[in-house]
Amino acid sequence: MPDQDSLTPTRDAYDAAATTYAQMFRDSLRESPLDRAALGVFAEAVSANGGGQVADLGCGPGHITAYLGELGLSAFGVDASPAMIELARQGYAGLRFDVGSMAALDIADGALGGVLSRWSIIHTPPQEVPAILAEFHRVLAPGGHLLIGFSASEDASCPTQIFDHAVAPAYRWWPDHLAGLLRTAGLAEVARMVREPRPTDRRQFREVHLLARKG
Repeated sequence: MPDQDSLTPTRDAYDAAATTYAQMFRDSLRESPLDRAALGVFAEAVSANGGGQVADLGCGPGHITAYLGELGLSAFGVDASPAMIELARQGYAGLRFDVGSMAALDIADGALGGVLSRWSIIHTPPQEVPAILAEFHRVLAPGGHLLIGFSASEDASCPTQIFDHAVAPAYRWWPDHLAGLLRTAGLAEVARMVREPRPTDRRQFREVHLLARKG
């Protein structure tokens, strides 16, 4: 089980930054057609497998959870930051948002048709990530899909690479390494999308979406 003490500084930092974060990212999908495409593929995969509830884990102020609803999914959000959840509830009153940890989800085994983890593992120490992936596997129904987003490290010899995130220390991942951890957790990669950084991006990191399926 991941150490809950490692979550506390990140949670407190996001509580402090919640209002600024929401203002910065609430409309981020508008200028990200590839992100919208990845979310669209995820929504279609979940629907094709019979639908079911979808958890947006690390939902922040709720804008992505709301977009999943626009795509026809029955989505709810979970975040460790109470301040983020309060903003999400204020902004999207018709949706469900819960305070919780990805390491110990208050969700029954096999209850979900989909899990979205969009840049939500980046602050987790790498040695704790396998347990979180196992938790994703636990809550997914057979055939359920996970879409996980993260920033890529530079090469295969550096499977994880720490960087100075604006809110809290964070990690980049070599995509094949994280895909291997997904396989170990029982989540088979279906597809991946890699986006090269735009000239205007503050950090010149490749961004990755991995779509995986529970057998």
